[in-house]
Amino acid sequence: MGLTLWRNARLATLDGDSPWGLIERGALLVDGGTLRWVGAEADLPRAVAVDSEHDLSGALLTPGLVDCHTHLVYGGNRAREFELRLQGATYEELARAGGGIRATVAATRAASDDELFQGARRRALALMAEGVTTIEIKSGYGLSREHEARMLRIARRLALEMLLTVRTTYLGAHALPPEFYGRADDYIEAVCAWLPALHAEGLIDAVDVFCDRIGFTPAQTRRVFAAAKTLGLPVKLHAEQLSNQGGAQLAAEFGALSCDHLEYLGDAGVAAMARARAVAVLLPGAFYFLRETKLPPVEQLRAAGVPIALATDHNPGSSPTLSLLLMLNMACTLFRLTPEEALRGVTVNGARALGLADRGRLAAGQRADFVAWDLDHPNELAYGFGCNPCRRLVVAGAERTS
Repeated sequence: MGLTLWRNARLATLDGDSPWGLIERGALLVDGGTLRWVGAEADLPRAVAVDSEHDLSGALLTPGLVDCHTHLVYGGNRAREFELRLQGATYEELARAGGGIRATVAATRAASDDELFQGARRRALALMAEGVTTIEIKSGYGLSREHEARMLRIARRLALEMLLTVRTTYLGAHALPPEFYGRADDYIEAVCAWLPALHAEGLIDAVDVFCDRIGFTPAQTRRVFAAAKTLGLPVKLHAEQLSNQGGAQLAAEFGALSCDHLEYLGDAGVAAMARARAVAVLLPGAFYFLRETKLPPVEQLRAAGVPIALATDHNPGSSPTLSLLLMLNMACTLFRLTPEEALRGVTVNGARALGLADRGRLAAGQRADFVAWDLDHPNELAYGFGCNPCRRLVVAGAERTS
């Protein structure tokens, strides 16, 4: 591929101590899939022989965006449940009546592999069109060894066939499948038993659990985390979304990469996350779509130095959005993040929530994932909504052309 120069851009590097890491009229040198040099164009090394050059005409350049929490592989949709919630039904009531996650499980099991792949591919392309270069995809709509494996294989296939990094998360403990009705402990035993073979097949990057009133108890969560730890797999947690179950403290015990949702997170959970250096992944799409009113404790997370990430939480039931840019705006308007916090939440902190240290900043040695935007300043990414200013997308040094 040779050495490529990208020049004449305003860089929001998100590196260093200055606001946004801004460099006016900056440039990048890309060597294969890695950033070799980043700085002001006037400071370009003079002895470097460049094989190709791109003039960005003053565009804004940021790191590639990271969507660190999605449920991208599934069948069907839940538009009817949306109607029922507008008529007064709650998310919990629908779930307990056999809807919710279980409804998507039935549709996912009934879909063919190709149907699941093509649906996930369309969703991934929509995210990429807005500058996403890395995504996490969870299983959890199969809830059997066979169907959880199908979901994870399809997620791996997306990474093989698309210009996109995909991290896979095993979420077997997402809900109780109908064949285990009334036997939650037996199901958790099965989830743990499936884990070694799925890991041996190379399908799992991390392990997650839905720990809440309509999910699984802290004791059941602990069993799954212990099984993951035995295999050396990192853990994450759907925590404190609908109630405070102490999930964040439990996840911190296991050195969790992240705790996600967190509307009901208390002081003890914040302190535990800070000690464990876990990332707080906020999901404003689900908060908005479910019409929640309990805000996550953003000020306490800031004060404790807990990194804050954002994600779409794309799923058919509680956050059917495919716009990570919209999540920036929602995080600012609903959760009162600053625009810079929001952008860091989908770059450096989003990468950290996936255990990835090689992306999220424009700096020498980082992976060459970046986006050119038709914008003057990075604060405009959180300011606008319902528009897409993405001009060019580069993943590991290769430009997406379609």
